[in-house]
Amino acid sequence: MIDSPDGYGIVSRFFHWLMTLLIGWQLLKFGDRIAEGEHWVGQTLVPFHVSIGVLLLVLAIARLGWAFSQSHQRPVHDPATAFFVRAGHGLLYAGMILMPLTGIMVMLGGGYGVTVFGVELIPEAEEIAWAEALGSLHSPLAWLLTALILGHIFMALFHHFIRRDDTLVRMA
Repeated sequence: MIDSPDGYGIVSRFFHWLMTLLIGWQLLKFGDRIAEGEHWVGQTLVPFHVSIGVLLLVLAIARLGWAFSQSHQRPVHDPATAFFVRAGHGLLYAGMILMPLTGIMVMLGGGYGVTVFGVELIPEAEEIAWAEALGSLHSPLAWLLTALILGHIFMALFHHFIRRDDTLVRMA
């Protein structure tokens, strides 16, 4: 269940892979944007974009709490790269929290309210200028988070195929 110096426990792996799946789902929104029109992504996945985003916010906060509770027993990073590993993971966590928050700001700024899986959490109201301004960061943050995710994947594959260490195996 818990993490150890040899690898990540089932809870850490569950958070990692569930959020990988959900963030991948969210990133399919790029396809809807790029095509500038409705197609299968827009019709089947995008209607859940806000709900999945709010779920990801809750999971990111829970995951961060779990990571802090496990920090003293997790695998130790190579001292030569430990700063970069911590910085990269810190930026990923920041992105996983800021993306849903700015998404909520898009909804509030536009006066739409926030409905999650059919439950209205915040009712529709007048547009809020400051929320709209913060919400304008949502799209640039999506591109930044995508770049961080690609870097994360690249480094995992680099460790697995080039360095031939157990970094990837510890999370798989």
